[in-house]
Amino acid sequence: MTVTARLDAFGNQTAGKIIKHLGAAGKAISDTGLPTTTQELVKIRASQINGCGFCLDMHTKDALAAGETSTRLHLVAAWREATVFTEAERAALELAEFGTRVADGGVPDAVWENAAQHYDEDQLFALVSLIALINAYNRMNVMTRQPAGGYQPGMLG
Repeated sequence: MTVTARLDAFGNQTAGKIIKHLGAAGKAISDTGLPTTTQELVKIRASQINGCGFCLDMHTKDALAAGETSTRLHLVAAWREATVFTEAERAALELAEFGTRVADGGVPDAVWENAAQHYDEDQLFALVSLIALINAYNRMNVMTRQPAGGYQPGMLG
């Protein structure tokens, strides 16, 4: 089966303007000191939940290019049972799950408090913003059926 995008998100002028601003938000998040590894793990986990193949393709390849191990990437979906993640990463992944599934009842206080034990206020806001941003990207890509598999690290800037 060939997947064809419903919209050209990379050639459309309006899409380009919006994606440019979303990219600026992503850059601001990246510059906060929230560990890059944590950022990629969170993007991957939210993208798994949302079924966004384009983002999974991008963020697993970006994580590998940044030195992440294939073992850890293969275990993101089963992070609760895996022993390869730090307590801080586990807290971020848990917050990502609840933040992505916000319609199921929001983020419990215990989940928030656990994340707050591992991240300072600036990093915590960066983590919340990252979860919101990757969910926005996931939704745009799923709705427009952006195909997965052709991404190469550095391709988008």
